[in-house]
Formats: sequence, C-alpha cells, structure tokens
Amino acid sequence: MATADIRTQNLKEPVDVAEYLFARLHQIGIRSVHGVAGDFNLVALDYLPKAGLKWVGNCNELNAAYAADGYARVKGISAIVTTFGVGELSAINGIAGAYSEMIPVVHIVGCPSTMSQRNGMLLHHTLGNGDFQVFANMSASVSCAVARLNDPAEVAAQIDHALRECYVRSRPVYLMLPTDVVGKKVEGARLRQEIDFAESPNEEDREDYVVDVVLRYLHAAQRPVVLVDACAIRHRVLGEVKALLDRTRLPVFVTPMGKSGIDETHPSYGGVYAGDASQPAVREAVEGSDLVLSVGSLQSDFNTAGFSFRLSRLRTVDLHSGHCVVRYSEYPGVKMRGVLRKLAERIDLSQLKVRPPPSKTTGEELDQGSGGGDEVIRQEWFWRRVNRFFRAGDVIVTETGTANFGIWGTTFPAGVTALNQTLWGSIGWAVGATQGAALAVKDSESSRRTVLFEGDGSFQLTAQEVSTMIRHSLDVILFVICNEGYTIERFIHGMDAEYNDVAEWRYRDLVPAFGGTEAAGARTYAVRTKDELSRLLDDGDFNERPGLRFVEVYMPRDDAPAALKLTTEASARNKPKMQS
Repeated sequence: MATADIRTQNLKEPVDVAEYLFARLHQIGIRSVHGVAGDFNLVALDYLPKAGLKWVGNCNELNAAYAADGYARVKGISAIVTTFGVGELSAINGIAGAYSEMIPVVHIVGCPSTMSQRNGMLLHHTLGNGDFQVFANMSASVSCAVARLNDPAEVAAQIDHALRECYVRSRPVYLMLPTDVVGKKVEGARLRQEIDFAESPNEEDREDYVVDVVLRYLHAAQRPVVLVDACAIRHRVLGEVKALLDRTRLPVFVTPMGKSGIDETHPSYGGVYAGDASQPAVREAVEGSDLVLSVGSLQSDFNTAGFSFRLSRLRTVDLHSGHCVVRYSEYPGVKMRGVLRKLAERIDLSQLKVRPPPSKTTGEELDQGSGGGDEVIRQEWFWRRVNRFFRAGDVIVTETGTANFGIWGTTFPAGVTALNQTLWGSIGWAVGATQGAALAVKDSESSRRTVLFEGDGSFQLTAQEVSTMIRHSLDVILFVICNEGYTIERFIHGMDAEYNDVAEWRYRDLVPAFGGTEAAGARTYAVRTKDELSRLLDDGDFNERPGLRFVEVYMPRDDAPAALKLTTEASARNKPKMQS
C-alpha cells in the first residue's frame, strides 16, 4: 500500500487540504476572498462555497491586493488568491504595501503540481528555467511567513502557523498551494481547536521595571501628553489606550496615520499632530510638553510633514509592539500592550498633572472657511464643508495626494474608521481599498457608510474596481476630485510639467459603462460650485440611498490643502539630508 494511502487511513477525520485552509479562513472572520481566477488555482476555488466563503473576482490582481488590504483594515484580516507567476507578481505591489503598512493579508498562490516542480517542466507562467521557487523567494521579503504546502503530513500545521503569524505580527503571509495537493487529505479534527491568536506576555519583572520607570517620569511631568500613531491601530492596543485616557484624562493627539485611532469626540482629544503642518495650538501643546507618551510611533516623511516633528528623546517615552524606549534607554522584548495596561492600573492620579487639550472646532465653525469669495470649490473650503457631512461610524478612505492631507483638518464623529496609505503611498490604492472596505462592512452586516475621496490621476490607475463595487451591490460614496492631474506631484516638483497631467476622462460615464444603473442603485453627480456641493451633501436622497453614489468634484489644478503645501515645503528643506 502506498505511503499516502496509509497516512490517509490513520486520519480520524480526513478533509481535503483546500477544505481545511478555507475552513480556517472562515473561522478567523473572513467571509469574502479577493483575487483573480487562473488555471493553477481553479480547483481550489471550487472549495470556497463549502467553507461559507464568497468569491469576489477582481478586475486584476493589483486591485485585488489593494482590496484585500482595505478589507483587512475593517474586518481584521483578509485573503487573496492569485495564480502562479503572472498573477502573484501583479499583486506583489499591493502585498508590499500591506507589509509596509502592517496589514494582515493571507496571500494564497495556486501553483503547478509538486511533480511538475520536481521535474523542472517547461510550463507557462514560468521563467522557462525550471525554477519554481523564484516567485516565492520574491514574496519572502514582503511576507512575515512563507509556507510551501507540498507535504500533506505538514500542511495543516503550516497553515495554522502562517495564519497565527499573519494576525499576531500584522503582516502578509504567503501560501504556495500546488494543484495536486489541493485534494490531498489532512486531519480535519484539528479544526475543532481554534488557532490561538493570543499575544505572548512580557516577562513580568522586565515589564514591571519599565512601568515603574515610565510612571516616575509621568508623575514628575508638568505637561504630559499622549501621541497615538499607526502601530497602535495595527497592533490592536486602542482599547488599552482608551482605558488609560478614561482614567487619567491626559490630553491625546494623533498623527496623520493614527487618525481615527482615538474617538475624536473624547474629551481628551486634541487634534492631529504633524509637525510644521499642525494647527498652531496642537503644535504648541505637543512640542511644549515635557513628556510625550508616544504609542506605536511610525515617523515616516509624510506622517511627520517632512520630518518636521520636534520631539526630543529626553522628553519622550516610545511604546512599540516589540520594544519600549524611555528617553535614551531601550527595553527589547517589552511589548506595549502589557505596559499600557499596568500604566492605567497603577498611575497615581494625585501625582498626575493634567492640562486640558486645545479647544476643538465644531463642524459648523469649520464650515465657515472662506475658501475665496467666489463659488469655486477650493481645497480649504471643501474639507471644512465635508467635515459636517461625516456621520458616526463612517469608513472614510483618502487617496495619496490632496485627500490624504486635506483630511487632517477634519474632526470625525464617534466610531469613524479612517483608511489611508501614508507610508507606502501607491496611487490608486484607495479605489481597491474602498471596494474591500465596503465589502467588509457588508460582510459584517453593518449599515456603516464607506466614503472615498479620490484624485482624478489616482483614479485612472484602478478605475476598473468601480465595476466590482457595482457587481457586489456595495454602498459607496465616491468623490473624484477633478483637478487635471497629479496635484501632490505638482507641489513636489513640476507645477506645469506635462508629466503631471492626465487625460481628461468623462468619469461619470464609467458607471453605466461598468454596468451601473439607477434601477440597481448606482447614481452619478457633478458639482462645480460651492452651492452645488452643499446642496448635494445636504440632500436626503443622496445621504440615504443604498448603492454607488459617484460624484465628480471640480477644483482648480494649482490648489492644495495647506497641510500638503507645508509638508512639501518641509520635505524640500530636508531633501539634502535625505539624499546625502
């Protein structure tokens, strides 16, 4: 009897490899799987319905990777299936972005059979050199785990390990699934034991020491503040941060990448700190503090407005997912979750000096921005006006460009989730991410709105994914900012350069071209004046109707939010340092 047959007979509850894999995806909360079908993954895709998973079917693999990124930011984790070589390489930019921004995405690649690989067969979708590992090796640098699912005796353990790594480390993982392994048998009894996603605790003595050191500085500080950044969101410590704030009422600020990490209606919330691009009162409160408790800091150029943060190491406590830094002393292996919990429990309120945060502007006050004396929609006025349009619970997506910077000046209602890709900054990301985010909302059986602000230049890269929104009847409000090209690039370099121009599309016409009809819930709009925009944003039907609402918003080509101008100016000042 063959070895494989003996192994199958020894299994208590044999299930196929693909059945096991997709059952695990369902267990961890995934309900829809993004990707593009290809001949090396087709048999595996047949197993999706049995696991209770829905196949999305994106227009291309890059868009699918962007969509999986957006889905994971809302749902907690996501999955994408591509085919070997041509498919996975099309997705790798999106996967790299998820790695850069710490997003847990499970990338499953259908690949040629183990026999084909052993024999080095000259197959399509290969480089023609018999090397079947080259693409997995490429993905290894943008994945926290790579699993080649070749041996059925090891596959179940490999899958479980990869999924745990994906979630705990909040990074993509890569699973290589050969066609002849899809139907091989593994132990299904393992499925009754859910994967343990609990974070390993800190060594108690080391954790207590760090907590005592931080408390000593906190109790002595005269103007302490908290600064929340992206890694606090990605590594899921916002509950611990909220507990600390609720107990202490310490003033709290967020970075651009940390926006929506703190409930902006919280009495301790003070605004967005972005160095030179901050509101003056925010900048004064943060830079004038004698102790900044920084949670999950990620000090990239755009997240710091061109490296213009002015936070002295002597006045900073940095808490991270894998270590803590108190002034100039680093404590490797001491993770921020345990430290935050004990700080909230042990802080002596009688020794704590708390100053109120800067007063927040109301939505009505923000709406009074002049933006010029005419009816032209300019960036300053636009972001003040849409501030009043937002609702509690919205998912708000902003594209790299003017939208990513304009959103800094808004104040969100409670429960908003903001999605941006400030670090990786791949233009076009937001259209795919919005499709994934809106689908995650739908899969969660939620009534939250998904709102996208997209530049016309970025939109042209990934416009096809609007058709996926339509096909899956997703509720999306999509604003295309029509300003004749790459405005962010104009302010970096080449204000009138041809390479920053784009073709003028009839953007609204894409909706019917992609199959969107009013009968099916899709509707298009165009606004060219402040009055037209205000009337649209106040319109009950526009706000309440389900389906796709696609809006062209026309703005001048040489206009940008103040935060973008300040950031590019700061970047220009620091450019010699970055190039040296």
